[in-house]
Amino acid sequence: MAFYSFLLGKEVKFVIPWAEVTRLERVSTGLMTEAIRVNTRQRQREFSMFLNLDETFGVIGQLADIALRRLLDSEGLELDRVLQQPARITKRILEEQALREYVLALFRLPRSERLHEVASCSVWTPHARCHTSGTLYTTDSYLCFSSREEGSCILLLPLTEVLSIEKAESTSPLPNPVIVSVRMKKAFQLIELQDRDELVDSLNSRLRALQWKVSMFRSRKDSKRSLGSPTPYYTFYYDTGFSDEEEIEEQVLRNTINSEALMTAFHQNKPGANGNKSMEQVKEQLWDNHFSEFGRGVHMFRTEKIQRLVAMGIPESLRGELWMTLSDASSELESHQGYYTNLVQKSMGQSNLATDEIERDLHRSLPDHPAFQNPTGIAALRRVLTAYAHRNPKIGYCQSMNILASVLLLYAKEEEAFWLLVAVCERMLPDYFNRRVIGAQVDQSVFEELIRERLPELAEHVPDLSSLSSVSLSWFLTLFLSVLPFHSAVRVVDCFFFHGIKAVLQLGLAVLDANAALLSASTDDGQALMILTSFLEQVDSEASPLPPSSPPAAEQSSRGDDDVPAAGHINITDLINESYEKFGDLTVRQIERLRCRHRIRVLQAHEDTTKENALRLVTPDVSISSENLSDIYDLFKTEHFISLYWGDSSSAAAAEAAAWSYMDSGRSYLERQYRLDRPQFKSLYGLLVPWPGESNQHTDTVANRTFTLLDQDRDNLVTFREFAGWLDTLYCEELNEKIRLLYRLHIPPALTESEDDPSLMKNPLLSTNRPLYVNKPSDVEGEVKREDFQEQLKQMLKDLAKEKQKDVDKPLPLMNQWEFIQFCKTLYSLFHGDSEENELFQAIATVTSLVLQIGEASHRGDASESPVKKTQVTAGDDVTAGGGGGGGDRNTTAEKEWTVSLAQIVASLLTEQSLVNFLEKSVDLSEKIAEAKEKQYHQRAGLLTLQQKHRS
Repeated sequence: MAFYSFLLGKEVKFVIPWAEVTRLERVSTGLMTEAIRVNTRQRQREFSMFLNLDETFGVIGQLADIALRRLLDSEGLELDRVLQQPARITKRILEEQALREYVLALFRLPRSERLHEVASCSVWTPHARCHTSGTLYTTDSYLCFSSREEGSCILLLPLTEVLSIEKAESTSPLPNPVIVSVRMKKAFQLIELQDRDELVDSLNSRLRALQWKVSMFRSRKDSKRSLGSPTPYYTFYYDTGFSDEEEIEEQVLRNTINSEALMTAFHQNKPGANGNKSMEQVKEQLWDNHFSEFGRGVHMFRTEKIQRLVAMGIPESLRGELWMTLSDASSELESHQGYYTNLVQKSMGQSNLATDEIERDLHRSLPDHPAFQNPTGIAALRRVLTAYAHRNPKIGYCQSMNILASVLLLYAKEEEAFWLLVAVCERMLPDYFNRRVIGAQVDQSVFEELIRERLPELAEHVPDLSSLSSVSLSWFLTLFLSVLPFHSAVRVVDCFFFHGIKAVLQLGLAVLDANAALLSASTDDGQALMILTSFLEQVDSEASPLPPSSPPAAEQSSRGDDDVPAAGHINITDLINESYEKFGDLTVRQIERLRCRHRIRVLQAHEDTTKENALRLVTPDVSISSENLSDIYDLFKTEHFISLYWGDSSSAAAAEAAAWSYMDSGRSYLERQYRLDRPQFKSLYGLLVPWPGESNQHTDTVANRTFTLLDQDRDNLVTFREFAGWLDTLYCEELNEKIRLLYRLHIPPALTESEDDPSLMKNPLLSTNRPLYVNKPSDVEGEVKREDFQEQLKQMLKDLAKEKQKDVDKPLPLMNQWEFIQFCKTLYSLFHGDSEENELFQAIATVTSLVLQIGEASHRGDASESPVKKTQVTAGDDVTAGGGGGGGDRNTTAEKEWTVSLAQIVASLLTEQSLVNFLEKSVDLSEKIAEAKEKQYHQRAGLLTLQQKHRS
């Protein structure tokens, strides 16, 4: 983000990188009617006098959101290809992206869907006996219609359900009509379509391609079925005629798929069930009437009437079907026949981190419900969660998925429950179920702003709303299943499948509104938590006037209190209706705009936490001040960001993979660790190295050697800890440590045969006698546990640390003549450009002559020894040097002829006071960092831009 002004001869210009933006908001001040406030970690700026403030604010928010998601949340982000090339992003592309995000959220479509056409039209609505005007959106696999007033009439037509799309004769009452026929012997009429011919041709082209794809899939599937065994490996639990009893007993827990919802087998009659039964019959009749008028299935008209029916509660006999319909999971199931069975077959029996966590949480999922006190329910839950973890390893398994999957299994068949879980995790609650639950925290932040906007009196009495929003995390992650009585919570899930996250947000506002007076009078967070907990425990449904026999564990523990009066119970239907009446005007468009803004805050808050963790780990090991160390971390991170943002897709992907790679190696103390590759490190080297030498060939060579030396893991990446330790040696350590560092840069492994293509694996710096892969006896190979591997890994890391400490204490390998010549070249390059350059050149010439004399004297002394002893010494030197010199046969010969030690070089350097003064000269690290901040973007971004131009 750049600003330029030239007014009355005064020039003002500055640049704000998107990575530094922490908050965007619209504000009103006394002097300016309205302004855009941009906050960074260093300062805040306000911009005003826009011709179109709404448009500008939207563009700024989009650009900041796209940039920060690319830089800080790439694991949970799937950007369009055009957005991965920031230099090609235009205002039109941003508008198209914003519209696409809105359509995906409104109709809750798969994230991979691309938006093709947007056209104004009218649809014939039989229930209203008229045409309803609105907008038609077409994507890869869907036709979507929304009335002008969002939510009043919505129609979703998957192309897999469409048989034909035809043009009809145009008349004055019905201009440009199009007839869309679907499988259920129904047809939908659209009129007033502009550019009808092009639209129909495009739709028919996609429809033919999709039908061909489906037919090929089915023919391939049929051929596989004919070649396979007539009896499938997986059988239905309730259809056991194809296997004997012994085989069923052995395989029932893991190798069967339930063909019915668990509630049909584990439904219990409770006191008062007759009244509930009559209520269920009334609801079923109302829904039957609705189906006859509005249609049944995924392509039924969704109007305000269905909202009222959902608020009353979906009858248990229809709940699974309607969840599948409202979420469009039924289309996914229809187009992926046999997918779940194959996934179960592939995933069962595997052992990894996700399966271990699943096994741990299986018995914590509605533990008091009869369905999950039975091996059948536990096995079904295991299959669904394990299959999903296998399908989407990026998410794998996260806590609260078990609670959600348990409820889905109660009301839907097992395969349907799987596709419902897919719909929730990947479409309806994107970014919720991952390592950092970014999506849930974003919605928490949105909820906090909605409290300030919709409940201003409560916000006035409770200035710090973070405590209230933090209580709501479980509301979002479990859809109130963990805090409400079971039957009431299921009613919330009904609303969620119809209205998405809007239902959870508005119900949360209704809960706070009902308790506003008590919350305003509360004195601390604990009291506020007790108020909300007590209120939610008393929310009941008319379907269960008494406490249900199978509540969640948290509910049962709270129900033990007898001091809660029955009159205090709240009806869930009343609470839901109140949420629609007071807060139902909240739209999907508003929610998406709020999410865009608040995602910036959440991502930056995560980044601050990551930085604090990194600095806390590094600070004890260095003498650099905390302020400078913080600035160095920012430079280090920015270098990573520049490559990630401006680099090509392959380098960006590699850099981002490196940032997350430590998660899988047991180092869980830091969820994200930035690391630099060789070009990135060389850029920072030139900015921060204290020597005055100009950029030249040898300086680049020394930078390469430094990177090789610091890359202790031999993965071509340098961590911040290693980088900070190197800078600490240059700026804060004593003379001997600086010389030691220079010495190590000129012996293996830092010094290699080819400076242009350094071999990083020939001379490992550390070694261990513990193998990375441990061979287990054959009888226990199948029983290796993750805990055993972690213990081995911890022990290996301890051994590596011990080896590292030994390497620090033991003498460094001797330096041969060729290596010493490279050492001298480096010293000469350091002095170039210094004010006392001539004096330093003379001093290094004197030191060089002295060291050569020491080496010759040492060589003549070695030559007088016996040949056998000389051979033994030479072999020992080879081992000490790490298994071979860096200069091939030439260096091996030189090593036999001439060597010097670190102590001899230090003693020689100490004889020249000018060299001592130069190496001990204090350099202001703060000034160096300030200069680096000024140059970093121009240096690296300019270079990468040129590289991009050359590629194109």
